[in-house]
Amino acid sequence: MYKYKTRAVFNDFINTTKELYAKKTPFAIAMVVNRIVPTSGKPGDKAVILVDGTVIGWIGGGCTRGIVIKEAGLAMKEGKSRLVRIGQDDIDNQLNSGRIDYQMTCQSGGMVEIYIEPVLPKPHIIIMGKSHVAMALHKIAKAMDYSVSVASKGADMVMFPDADSIIEGELTPDLILPDTCIIVCTQGDNDAFYLKQAVLSSASYVAFVASRKKGQAVFHELRADGISFDQLKEVKTPAGLDIKAKLPDEVAISILAQIIEHVRSDTEMPDMAPELGTDPPRQAQLGDDLSGIAMNPGIYINPVCGIPVEKATAKHILEYKGENVYFCCDGCKVQFEAEPEKFITTDN
Repeated sequence: MYKYKTRAVFNDFINTTKELYAKKTPFAIAMVVNRIVPTSGKPGDKAVILVDGTVIGWIGGGCTRGIVIKEAGLAMKEGKSRLVRIGQDDIDNQLNSGRIDYQMTCQSGGMVEIYIEPVLPKPHIIIMGKSHVAMALHKIAKAMDYSVSVASKGADMVMFPDADSIIEGELTPDLILPDTCIIVCTQGDNDAFYLKQAVLSSASYVAFVASRKKGQAVFHELRADGISFDQLKEVKTPAGLDIKAKLPDEVAISILAQIIEHVRSDTEMPDMAPELGTDPPRQAQLGDDLSGIAMNPGIYINPVCGIPVEKATAKHILEYKGENVYFCCDGCKVQFEAEPEKFITTDN
């Protein structure tokens, strides 16, 4: 019976990750890799964490659960995996430089280490234009399993048979995702019209397929149309890395190489097993960005340690000045009771 339940839980975990990946939903996988009792999470326990802090699975309760929600959110934001240690001592401190350390405030003690890996969707490519380069870019991007939309008047599924969508009108904000990259491949077909839309979007990467001379001419036209120099200087033109590309497929490869460079530039995975004597473990910061998690109304940020707490499952709650205050563990609750004004300030 135990083996059956374990297999069923694992199958649920796999099915959840497959479904989220298919929907291109960002998530993180957390797995307990080590522990010293007493802790509720055991090696092999695992969970999926969504951007809003929703946890699917089990990696422990109390401090551990809240810390994993926080660090999973940061892992997805930064695109970096991490090893997190939650404990009350410095056991094997030197053996795990690069690890993120939290001082456990639970009075029960123990130690747990959890590995967190973000799983992020591949870039969303918007190709503007229906040139030969545009068609080549569509073909190769789809071979890389990228999400591809084509925005061009007259474009159809015959030209772009594998496109996820064809955009007939102008770009709207809902089409621009955090990972969206726009490549203007119009090559003489309303260049300024399409490039202006790309520049005014919130896309993280905008490139213009043109020679330097042609690019400067279109930039001059857009400057006269009210587009600022600061906006235009973010456009990558000529598009792509300089690999001496000539043919449409070669140009498409150079553009995708530049997109990969752009996507990876701030998301290098840290070495989780560096040599002894290197940088010490990074300490958790109270001011770490929790904006994604904070949008979830079911989560409360513990004012003592800055750790997210799920209101529905919180075991430690106090009422302070007419409002409920939620804590991840008994230690934080005790600290707050001693000096509540230290942790929550109210306007007079």
